[in-house]
Amino acid sequence: MTEDPIDSIMVRFWQDVEHDSEVRDFATQLVRGTADNIEKIDDLIAEYSEHWKIGRMPAIDRNILRSAVYELLYRADIPPKVAINEAVELAKRFSTPDSGKFINGILDKLMSQRSASLATLQSGTDKKIPS
Repeated sequence: MTEDPIDSIMVRFWQDVEHDSEVRDFATQLVRGTADNIEKIDDLIAEYSEHWKIGRMPAIDRNILRSAVYELLYRADIPPKVAINEAVELAKRFSTPDSGKFINGILDKLMSQRSASLATLQSGTDKKIPS
């Protein structure tokens, strides 16, 4: 939201928050991974969020979605149900009353369609996974 460099935002954040190194490392991986893949992530969110442009979404919802999509696509160590549940809980806690349903709908649709694409690919009847 401030358009400050991510590194300076993280430095300021960690100065004000007590943490252990494991939590800090994990959070840093999520933030950097999301930022490094933001264009693909935003394209997918736009594809699966019918009638919603990314720029019109509340900033909190948009960023919760970005982080969750990063986890779903790039973090095999995080089960999809866990990523989706955490995103929904964050939205319920920090955003609007309807945000949890909104985020759940987009992430569930993304995972359902991507899972079908993976199953088709594994069966050998299709040659590519839609992006």
